[in-house]
Amino acid sequence: MKNNKKKQSGMKFAVLLTLLAVGILAAIVVLTNQQSASTVETGEVDITGQPTLGESDAPVTVVEFGDFKCPSCKAWGETVYPQLVADYVDRGDVKFSYINVLFHGNESVVGSLAAEAVYEQSPESYWDFHKALFAAQPTENHDAAWLTLEKAIEVAAEFPAIDQVQMKADMEKQETMDKVEADKALVEEHSVAMTPTIVVNGQTLEDPFDYDAIKALIDEALAEEN
Repeated sequence: MKNNKKKQSGMKFAVLLTLLAVGILAAIVVLTNQQSASTVETGEVDITGQPTLGESDAPVTVVEFGDFKCPSCKAWGETVYPQLVADYVDRGDVKFSYINVLFHGNESVVGSLAAEAVYEQSPESYWDFHKALFAAQPTENHDAAWLTLEKAIEVAAEFPAIDQVQMKADMEKQETMDKVEADKALVEEHSVAMTPTIVVNGQTLEDPFDYDAIKALIDEALAEEN
């Protein structure tokens, strides 16, 4: 009888261990799937010549593919972007680049040309102009045309370092359009299908507003550097 009880007890213990192992394995699979589902491997983005905020030797690169006509890009810039800058860019851990997307037709082109012209003429004014152009975006009736040459020049007038006459001339140059076309090529290369699209060291976020996922990717990359 004692031997039978010992055998039964041993079998119960073995079953419990098996169930525990299966449960742990299942949890690992779920967590792994959740992590992989939050990002897609799209490859490192070449940011050569792009407006970049932060230290040039920062170990982590975060890229936004955005459109000045896009309401979600404006929202991202007002919510996620300030956290990213405060938590990582200002510390020297992240450099942040912005690449123009042309999903809204001619207005997207005008916004891109304006930004490229400002960056060419006055790089130190670029990010202030960038934020101001998004701030000028209407809060309602987003489909209405508003991003015109005149509006871009009006926004630029807020910044003394920007020569508006030179800006207009630069917007009309083929060299500036070539830079916009180069951005378009990057959009196609990385299969960008929505704005904003956020890429962290070659990993594209499924949800650009998931700051915890962005932080996790950055922290993982920083840990690998140390």
